[in-house]
Amino acid sequence: MAIGFAGILMRLSDVNPLASAFWRMALAAPVLWLWALRVGRQDRAAGRRTGFTPALALAGAYFAGDMALWHSSLHFTTVSNATLLSNFAPVFIALWMWFAWRTRFSRIFVIGMLIALAGAVLLVAPNATSADGAGDRKLIGDALGLASAVFYAGYQLVIKDARDHYSTARLMAWSTTVTGLALLPFAVAAPGAFLPAHAAGWLPLLGLALLAQIGGQTVIAYASAHLSASLSSVSLLIQPLTATLAAWLMFGEAIGVMQCIGGGLLLWGIYLSKRGSP
Repeated sequence: MAIGFAGILMRLSDVNPLASAFWRMALAAPVLWLWALRVGRQDRAAGRRTGFTPALALAGAYFAGDMALWHSSLHFTTVSNATLLSNFAPVFIALWMWFAWRTRFSRIFVIGMLIALAGAVLLVAPNATSADGAGDRKLIGDALGLASAVFYAGYQLVIKDARDHYSTARLMAWSTTVTGLALLPFAVAAPGAFLPAHAAGWLPLLGLALLAQIGGQTVIAYASAHLSASLSSVSLLIQPLTATLAAWLMFGEAIGVMQCIGGGLLLWGIYLSKRGSP
């Protein structure tokens, strides 16, 4: 639910999309490092790693790609579309397992993947068939949202492996810092403001850091070591529902019947795919 509000807070900010992604990391990193230093003695006593490794660099790079594409997609398309399509990550994870590790999947996985693809087509169809320029703009946003899922899939794969060696605090502190550093030059060079115009403009950015990054991504990293993959993946489907309802209440982003059906099929297909994954 915390991550579900990320798109809302990004829309409320008055900086460019990449800058909002950067400030999300920059404002969260000091808090995460204070936490990591506080539990440093426990980490060493438990034999956990505390230093920097290439895996952490890779996690930060993947998450930077995810944040850059997803925050940019929110600039073009609706909060609900961007969030729904970014949840395609579990399907991309499964496809990678099949391609790289020759993992065999059950019939229910294949059925779920096909349902998810059909849902994605219905979700973006109104934007693809729109006769005005707004449709093309939204279609670009939809494509960016789907592309962000590829990077988020890579991030999840790396994080899940790194979680065996790092505490949640140390893992999030390192990965958030790397992500922020990777985003910084692009955030400065991107069109639009890098800094908020007024003091109140820092509030949405602070909300992104505290609610989405610390209250969302950190909790996911922690839960991945304590919950089954099936339960955690199903629970994450609350994210697009939260985003859609919040965008409807705050911005009037009501979606049409076809998009409602597409969104429902997309979530159902992802759920089935996760059930059928090893």
